[in-house]
Parts: sequence; C-alpha cells; structure tokens
Amino acid sequence: MSDECPHKPSEEKTPSADNGAPPGSHPCCCGGGGGAKKKPMSPERRNFMLKFGMGLNVAAGAMIGIPIIGYLFSAFKKESPQVWISLGAVDQFEVGKIKMATYVNPGAKPWDGKSSDIPCWVRRKSKTEFQIFAINCTHLGCPVRWFEESKLFLCPCHGGAYYENGDHAAGPPPRGLYEYENRIVKNELQVKGGQIPTLSQPV
Repeated sequence: MSDECPHKPSEEKTPSADNGAPPGSHPCCCGGGGGAKKKPMSPERRNFMLKFGMGLNVAAGAMIGIPIIGYLFSAFKKESPQVWISLGAVDQFEVGKIKMATYVNPGAKPWDGKSSDIPCWVRRKSKTEFQIFAINCTHLGCPVRWFEESKLFLCPCHGGAYYENGDHAAGPPPRGLYEYENRIVKNELQVKGGQIPTLSQPV
C-alpha cells in the first residue's frame, strides 16, 4: 500500500477526480484544509473583548437614554417665578387711553440684549384702574397693534381683532388678549411679569 496522500496535488489529478475539491484544499495529512489552523483566543483576550463590547453598549444606551430622560423630567422643572416689575409713574398714562410700555424680562441673561425687553399694552380705565395686555395675539403670537380710531387691537397676520378691554372681537383667535396682573405702589404702576402667556398657561 502506498504512503502518498491521495489528495496531494499532482499533474495527473484534476478537480473533477476528487468530487470537485481543488488540489491541496482537502483537510488531510497533505497540508490542505484552506490554510493553517486558527489559534484559539486566550481567556484574557476574550474577557477584554467582552468588557469592551459591554462598554460600547453602555455608552450607546447613555447617548440615547439621557436626552429622553431629560425631556421627560423637563415637565417637572420649576417655572421661573413671576415678579412685580415697575412700568414707571402712573401719571404717564392718560385716563381713557391705551399706551405701549416695556419692561425687562426678570429671567433675562446678560447676552439677551434687546430681546429681553417685553412690550405690553397699558389701558388706564380710571385714576386707579388699569389693564395691562400681553402684546401677542392669542392665535399664533403675532404682535397686535392698537388703533385709536376704531378702538380695536388688530393682528396684522391673520386679521384677529380685540376690543379695547381685551375681549375677542373677530377673526381666528380662540380667546381675548392675555392680561397681566397689575398694582399701584407709591404712585408707580407695576406689572407681574416673568412668564410668557400661552393657551395652556395664560397669565
């Protein structure tokens, strides 16, 4: 009996003679098998790869989960407190007239600049009675303007109209103008500001 491997490549054998296996690729004593046998991974390397993979999973989970948790907990964030802010002397507002005034947002940052100035409409009903309206239309927030001739606040965006007492007169707004609390302290008119009025949180 011959000791020569029957799968050893030779000029006489062809791939079709060995069930289609190319010469030298058979896992036998002739050194085939598609190359050298792989060395098994050491336990230390396997543990390292396992911990590395777990670390990547934790990092990916944190990147996805932290913004979601922050969004959910933002609903419980305490709103900035409203404070009393001076609009100046009472005498600058004429009885029976409506005038624009401006106060600085108490939550403003130094870099906010002019964007921290909050305009509002002041209506003096009598010597001691005032109404102070937010300038924004209750439809989509466009600033409304006061027209003395028609005695109406009009929104230039979609035609919303309000009476001088702030009630809704016409157009798409769902309600009247937002009205701030006010008071008179030592002949000074003060408005309670610090919160942007919305339909869910009117002032």
